[in-house]
Amino acid sequence: MARITTALVVGYLAWWDRGHWWDRRPSSGTGSARGRGDRGDVPGWVMVTVMTAALVVAIATIATPALQNMFTTAINKVTGIGGSGGGG
Repeated sequence: MARITTALVVGYLAWWDRGHWWDRRPSSGTGSARGRGDRGDVPGWVMVTVMTAALVVAIATIATPALQNMFTTAINKVTGIGGSGGGG
């Protein structure tokens, strides 16, 4: 049992020393990939964030007049100011 435990610990430490699966990058031959694991793909995340914001702005620009009209109609029906939504 001690041999199996030792083999597992040694294997785990060897894997840990090699780097993590999320830190795999093509080697450029200079320096080490170590220490950059928590940095991530910053340009990719920036692009995704900017594109998402642009999509939200585009959809909001197109949908705002229709949403305002829907809201105004609903409020008018509830308050009885306009439309045929009044009870009675």
